[in-house]
Amino acid sequence: MEDTKIQSEYIFLDSKNVKLKNVEFQGKYSFQYMENLEIENCKLDTKDAFWHSKNVIVKDSIVKGEYLAWFSDGLTLINCKIIGTQPLCYCKNLKLINCTMEDTDLAFEYSEVEADIKGNVVSIKNPKSGNIIVDSVGEIINEDSIMEVNGKVIIRKDS
Repeated sequence: MEDTKIQSEYIFLDSKNVKLKNVEFQGKYSFQYMENLEIENCKLDTKDAFWHSKNVIVKDSIVKGEYLAWFSDGLTLINCKIIGTQPLCYCKNLKLINCTMEDTDLAFEYSEVEADIKGNVVSIKNPKSGNIIVDSVGEIINEDSIMEVNGKVIIRKDS
């Protein structure tokens, strides 16, 4: 799908091998249970996107919405702007490359993550494993964990 606008709920539920380019999407519960999804240069305004998805690559896009990508496996975000509360929790094999985050609190809870984030993150909570490199973070929360959490938050130093 290319060069289009979509408004929907549960779009592409349980679909495989989908590519989106230059798409503006607004709705809820998008891309759930999907496998092998590629998104490039899109604007997504959605709640509960990418839940339980596998092998998703999102490039050069804006992803706005609460509870982004919970329980996903193999999600990679490259040069993306992520907006919204409690994103990227309970993820496996999560990668963020050169991304920014806006109004993102309680991010990465119980996720296996490797992230390079430019700018500030409001709060990061109990990352399960991996490294989150960020320019600044309002609060790092390591408490009330129901499992072992060893993820590291690394504040980037000015060179």
